[in-house]
Amino acid sequence: MNKTIDDIDFEKTGGLVPVIVQDANTKEVLTLAYSNKESLKLAKETGKSWFYSRSRNKLWMKGEESGNTQVIKEILVDCDSDAIIYLVDPSGPACHTGERVCFHNKLD
Repeated sequence: MNKTIDDIDFEKTGGLVPVIVQDANTKEVLTLAYSNKESLKLAKETGKSWFYSRSRNKLWMKGEESGNTQVIKEILVDCDSDAIIYLVDPSGPACHTGERVCFHNKLD
């Protein structure tokens, strides 16, 4: 079933929905970020990963500072319309630390 941006339940999640970012080829989870309606619209319009930064309280495009952009190949919406997956073609590391993925720390 196809969904539109208006189908996403931003109210249920306080205005931000979680976005799981996966490599489109390997399906490896690269990161988890958050999107509001405006950043999701930008992602759809530009084909690049756009998010809402909770710490900076602003929109941001992945790679705007690092150059490590992500080209979106497909956007998937979960069954409750309150979480999203971006399947992307990454041009470099996903993590701001330089690691390929953000999930590189093990919990003891």
